[in-house]
Amino acid sequence: MKLKVKKAVIAAVCLAMMTSLAACGSKENKDAGGEGKKEDAVIRVGSKDFTEGMIVSEVYSLALEDAGYEVERIFDIAGSIIHTSLINDEIDMYPEYTGTALLSILGMDVITDPQEVYDTVKAEYEKQFQITWLDYSQANDGQGLAIRTSVAEKLGIKTISDLQKHASELRFASQGEFDEREDGIPALEKAYGKMDWKSSKIYDNGLKYEVLSNDEADVTPVYTTEGQLADKEKFTLLEDDKNVWPPYNLGPVIHDSVLEAHPDIADVLNKVSAAMDTESLTALNARVDMDKEEIEDVALEYYESIK
Repeated sequence: MKLKVKKAVIAAVCLAMMTSLAACGSKENKDAGGEGKKEDAVIRVGSKDFTEGMIVSEVYSLALEDAGYEVERIFDIAGSIIHTSLINDEIDMYPEYTGTALLSILGMDVITDPQEVYDTVKAEYEKQFQITWLDYSQANDGQGLAIRTSVAEKLGIKTISDLQKHASELRFASQGEFDEREDGIPALEKAYGKMDWKSSKIYDNGLKYEVLSNDEADVTPVYTTEGQLADKEKFTLLEDDKNVWPPYNLGPVIHDSVLEAHPDIADVLNKVSAAMDTESLTALNARVDMDKEEIEDVALEYYESIK
């Protein structure tokens, strides 16, 4: 009787050890670079805490689920800490901007060529963090200037060079810090010449489109995928024809170990990135921010249209 009990205890201990080893198997396999089974993998997708970040992260999540992966959504992370969350292995991936990576995370000098920026951040992320930058999309949420469309059409303004020639006829709606920031007015005037505005007043950033709509100003700094810019009858985004501003192209950043375990993820996410451009992202932002649609609904409809 005692022998049977002893054997049973030994069997139970062995079973527990085997279960424990199996539970560690996916982690060990991930660390060792072996290819794991997607049905056993949970991919933790992070997002920044604004509309665009959550839309893009949701589209990537849908693509991963469509490919057979289980996704844990860890959205609405402050932009100031999301890189740290990735480095600390609290998330596996998230969409980042090449310009943000270059200037804010790596602290490097301004580069304005999109491919050079991407090549630089891709190499440095691999070297410093063991993080892979997958393909970047053509969607660029960078710095820009917008003008009331009626004024642009009246004066024939399509580029910032055109704008500079007519600056004395135009009212500028600043957000204050843009006038002093290195990549704001100083960068513009270095490239294009003095912006001798008819008037320049400081407004809260959240009011800038209202100010233009109310004919209180003509020109304002913007980010190039803001939803209001989808209304081209009201607002025209000017071409930066002298390439002053660094690009902020979106692309997924992901732990090397995740890609080593599941290399097909690269193709899944790259296909999504290839479909995204500035115009489509602006339209998606507009549906959420202007039309008050749900992020999940907007992302799902967009994903169904590109898959």
